[in-house]
Amino acid sequence: MDADEIRRAFLGFLVERGHTVIPRARLTPENDPTTLFTGSGMQPLLPYLLGADHPAGKRLADSQTCLRVQDIEEVGDNRHTTFFEMLGSWSLGDYFKDVQIPQFWTFLTEKVGLDPARLYVSCFSGDPAHGIPKDEETATIWTGLFEAAGLTAGQIDVGTDEHAASVGTGEARIVFYGASNWWTRSGGAEQMPVGEPGGPDSEVFYLFPHVEHDPAYGAHCHPNCDCGRFIELGNSVFMEYRRTETGFETLPRRNVDYGGGLERIAAAALDSSDVFRIGLLWPIVERLEALSGRSYDDETHAMRVIADHLRGATFLAVDGVRPSNKAQGYVLRRLVRRAVRHAFALGLEDSFFPEIIPAIAGIYATDYPEVAAHTDDVIALLSAEERAFRRTLRKGLAQLHGHLHEGATGADLFVLYDTFGFPVELSTEEAARLGITLSPTWRAEFDEEMAAQRARSRGTRPSGPTGTTRPTGPTRPTGPGG
Repeated sequence: MDADEIRRAFLGFLVERGHTVIPRARLTPENDPTTLFTGSGMQPLLPYLLGADHPAGKRLADSQTCLRVQDIEEVGDNRHTTFFEMLGSWSLGDYFKDVQIPQFWTFLTEKVGLDPARLYVSCFSGDPAHGIPKDEETATIWTGLFEAAGLTAGQIDVGTDEHAASVGTGEARIVFYGASNWWTRSGGAEQMPVGEPGGPDSEVFYLFPHVEHDPAYGAHCHPNCDCGRFIELGNSVFMEYRRTETGFETLPRRNVDYGGGLERIAAAALDSSDVFRIGLLWPIVERLEALSGRSYDDETHAMRVIADHLRGATFLAVDGVRPSNKAQGYVLRRLVRRAVRHAFALGLEDSFFPEIIPAIAGIYATDYPEVAAHTDDVIALLSAEERAFRRTLRKGLAQLHGHLHEGATGADLFVLYDTFGFPVELSTEEAARLGITLSPTWRAEFDEEMAAQRARSRGTRPSGPTGTTRPTGPTRPTGPGG
């Protein structure tokens, strides 16, 4: 099954089970000042998870487009993207673990056709300090599903990722972790304010046996390891507790929030650990190969960054974001500029966005027709930004490289920002690409220069030894991972 087929199969599968399909929310959230972008499927539904009645009922499903810019530096590996789709299903006070977990299992193994022998799961190991028990119930359900498939599950309680990396998980398919399998909007249980809901979650991972464990991530691999041997496919949050003045109590209405990464499930269906080979991204890569005359195998990192960033930029533009130096517009501008910078590495020194954006629109023409409907406007908007930044690059690359040297300071980066218009992220990324190590205090030095500039513009002196204001950037989205 390709990604489009999986999306449609998921929604149809849940409609058969009494769910109502709701439309995707825009990437720019409404009435939520805590975050710049919709970063998970549950984010638009938070009022209903907290107790409000949804007009569509108690069982909901969707495929939500999401943007998480905190992953931007990781784009270029085999699985991280800033833009992605999250398949979602919710039970608002209706069914609970005994229905949702087998439902997810059936979809993955029977509808998508994934090999049960390559599935692994995580569960919450409990929090004795707050009286929250180990989630044995979830583990028991998973054990029954594995055994019905002829597999011995096995369990191990590792507590933390660090401990798992040091001792390994042996033959266990069910791994208990601590804080990483507890969901709340506010961090750990200790940070939850009175009245805040939360609960244990259970993640499902797919094993790619051909991917060798990278010892840079620890002596042993485990499902939560970030080496790429395991990829998380989805996460089920069982929201059943609320913080009180004295501890925790059980919610009167328990909810289930499931989110699954469409791109990752599609990669597993292809038996590929590389999400860029699925049908939602590979046509963009093929177009880049044709335009540049280079191969994906030789230019993997640059093509991954361009494909991801232009897909994200296209959807941002469709949802009404315009390039600027603030907030959401700043992120759009950054995606465009990173794509352009990596295009130079492919020898694409002329405008190429008009060749890529129609390919993106074609990928989503059936399921998200709004992208095709706005293609001409998006091309005009993003191509103008592309051309403007190309002029900056052509004029300033010599200055950029002249100021980037081993041990370059924040003052050097400030000159590039203030005199030549290079965003600090561009300068640091270019330094990393060239293998240049910056001064360990460059961030504080840059901030001090920024504070001094602002003070000069106001005719005042900066307060404190260093400034603290940084160029406006994204905030971290709330909600469980996907």
